[in-house]
Amino acid sequence: MALLRNRPSTGRLTPRGDEPHVAARRSCTRNISARAYIEEKASPGGPFAKPPSVVHKNQLDALKSMSVVVADTGELDLVKKYHPQDCTTNPSLVYKALSMAENRHYLEKALAQDKRSPEHMKPGVLRPYSGVADQLSVDLGCELLKVVPGRVSTEVDANLSYSMQATVDKALRLIELYAAHSIDPSRIYIKLASTWEGIEACRRLERQGINCNMTLLFSFAQAAACADAGATLISPFVGRIMDWYKAKEGRDFAPHEDPGVLSVRRIYNYYKAHHYKTIVMAASFRNVGEIRELAGCDKITISPNLLDELEKNTEPLERKLSPERASTDVLKLSHMHEDLFNKLHGADQMAVEKLKQGIELFAADQKRLEDLLASIAMGKVRENH
Repeated sequence: MALLRNRPSTGRLTPRGDEPHVAARRSCTRNISARAYIEEKASPGGPFAKPPSVVHKNQLDALKSMSVVVADTGELDLVKKYHPQDCTTNPSLVYKALSMAENRHYLEKALAQDKRSPEHMKPGVLRPYSGVADQLSVDLGCELLKVVPGRVSTEVDANLSYSMQATVDKALRLIELYAAHSIDPSRIYIKLASTWEGIEACRRLERQGINCNMTLLFSFAQAAACADAGATLISPFVGRIMDWYKAKEGRDFAPHEDPGVLSVRRIYNYYKAHHYKTIVMAASFRNVGEIRELAGCDKITISPNLLDELEKNTEPLERKLSPERASTDVLKLSHMHEDLFNKLHGADQMAVEKLKQGIELFAADQKRLEDLLASIAMGKVRENH
C-alpha cells in the first residue's frame, strides 16, 4: 500500500540507561608527522591498533554484549541466577509466581493491608479483589527491583484494554503504589496492551513522564502507532506470531524465515531508519534460534529455560541487527489516527486474532489470581469464626 509522507514527528528522548547499543562515531584530528603516523600505526598499543577480540564464555554472555537481556519471569530465584538488566511480568507470570507455596505470604500480606473485609464489601461489586491484585503486582515488582539494576515492567489489568481513561487511571494507581514503597517511576515500565485505546493511554502517560511498555504487539500498524505516540518501549511478540502461521500453513519454520523474527526485524529497521527513540524489546520466544536471529535488538526478554540454553551453548554468536545497517522502504507514519490504525491493523488477520486472544488470556489469569485471593480471604474468615 502506498503511503503518503506526513510531517515528521518530533520523537522523544530515551531515559538514561535505556539507549540501544549504538557504536559512537568520534572524529579525531591530530597534527602528526608522517614518520610518527607510521610508528603509531605499527605500534601494537598505538591509537591505530585494532581492539582485541573479546572471547565470550557462552552465547548468553555474547548476547549481553549486543542487546540488553531481560528476564521474562516473576520468580526471584531465577532472576538472581541469570543476572538480567531488567525484568518483565504480566498477569500470567504474576499468577504463576504468587501461586507457589513459598510465596503465599505475599498474598496474605496484601490481604492484611487491604482495609476491606468480605462482610463490608458493597453489594454488586464484581471484582472486589482487583485492587489487592494490583498491590500484589507492585509488591512482586519491588522484590524484583532489589535484584535487577534496571527496571521492572508491571502490567495494567488486561480487562481495561479497551478503555483509554480506565487504563490511564490504573497506571497512575500503580505508580502511586510504587511511590508508597519509595520506588522512583524511572525504574518502572507500565505495560499496556497495544489496542488503539492503550496506545492513546500511552500518549497521555508519556506526557506525564510515565514510561510505557507496549505489549501484545503483533502488527506493523501497532508498532508504527506506538512510536508515533512516543512510547518508551515496545514488546513485539515473536513466538505467538509463529504459532499462528504454523497452525495456518501446517509447517515448521527455520529461524531465518520465522514470521515472528521477520516482523521484529521489519519494525526494528523502520524505527532505526526513521530515528525513532522507542526501544524495541523482542519478546515471546519459542526457541533459541529465534533469539539468535535477533541478536543486536535493543532489548530481548527471555524465559528462564531459554536463558539456560543460551548459557550452555559456547558457539560464537553473530550480531544480526544494528542501527548502522537498518533500512526500510516504508515511509514514516506520523500523526497516526484511529481510522488509519484500524484499517492497517485490521488488514492483518493474524494480529487481530492474536491481540484479542492475548487480552483474553491475560484477563483469565488476572481472574485466577483474584479467585485465589478470595479463597484465602474466605478461609481466614472461617478460621476467625
